[in-house]
Amino acid sequence: MVTGNKTETQFLKYIHTVGMTTMRGRGFYYPVDSAMNSDGRIYTVSRSAEKTTGDTIRVTMLNEEGEYFGIFGSKGDEDGQFMWPVGIAVDSKNRVYVTDEYLHQISIFNESGEFLKKWGSRGTEEGLLDAPSGIAHDPEDNVYISDSRNHRIQKFSKDGAFIHSFGSYGCGDGEFNLPWGLFVDINSEVFVADWANDRIQHFTSDGKFIAKYGPSETEKSAFTRPAGITVDKDGYMYVADWGNEMVKVLDPDGKFIQTLRGEATHSKWAEDFLKINLEEAQAREKANLEPQIQYFNEDPHEESSHIEKLFWGPVSVLLNNEERLFITETNRHRIQVYEKV
Repeated sequence: MVTGNKTETQFLKYIHTVGMTTMRGRGFYYPVDSAMNSDGRIYTVSRSAEKTTGDTIRVTMLNEEGEYFGIFGSKGDEDGQFMWPVGIAVDSKNRVYVTDEYLHQISIFNESGEFLKKWGSRGTEEGLLDAPSGIAHDPEDNVYISDSRNHRIQKFSKDGAFIHSFGSYGCGDGEFNLPWGLFVDINSEVFVADWANDRIQHFTSDGKFIAKYGPSETEKSAFTRPAGITVDKDGYMYVADWGNEMVKVLDPDGKFIQTLRGEATHSKWAEDFLKINLEEAQAREKANLEPQIQYFNEDPHEESSHIEKLFWGPVSVLLNNEERLFITETNRHRIQVYEKV
């Protein structure tokens, strides 16, 4: 069991990188979320840079070893298509759920990417959605959704029947401002990345406020636009601190443990690409990938945009059965993987 005595340099270590950038086919193009099924298959949603045409908007299927299983989805409003996909989750039957903030709906697929059904429509009443983003299942396969522009969390059955909701607009305990990613643990407790309030909030399964983590803590553990949250079996929290270009680890009491800035190396797919594209491989060998730059400000985006190994747009975090941490980066089109020391 991991204890709270771990130091920042001891808790997690980098393992490798998965995926690479491609507009189509084997790869990602501005990915925004990833989920994993019981067999270790990863589903990564590529949102694309803008509302583009074709299959730049898609879900890529792969595993940690780089085995590629294909893609599904494309731009559109027909069955099995997306306009502006955001969140993805997998239930106990390996069915894949994808939220679409433009269509205000959830699409469901089988583990191979075949469309099964969809539900959801726009509105402010209970059971209706306005820009759904994060999505997660509880142990009974009920579905929790960050109903972002309604500033609340809604709970549905696996088939889309409304159960209950909690939260409203504001910055007080139990209130939200554009909630984004969320996680439901084995006790059905809910953790929400309260994006525009720069904090994480923790609730019971029926929406009673338990705790918050963020601006009131120390500078190290303060968040700027947190986008994703996951929690391990010991209660340690892993937060995609999107606005700070970091992933932060907190203990079960909310105490800061470690900051990750990114240590990416080439993925298997990138290595395959460079073996074929020799001119690009030679150029990379000569390039300075960690330049010393005089930055104009202290915005963390500046450093991340210039140094390739660092996180640039860490938006989603997930843990596999071995509690390896998978961090999806939007602007570098990849997943970095860490494990506990």
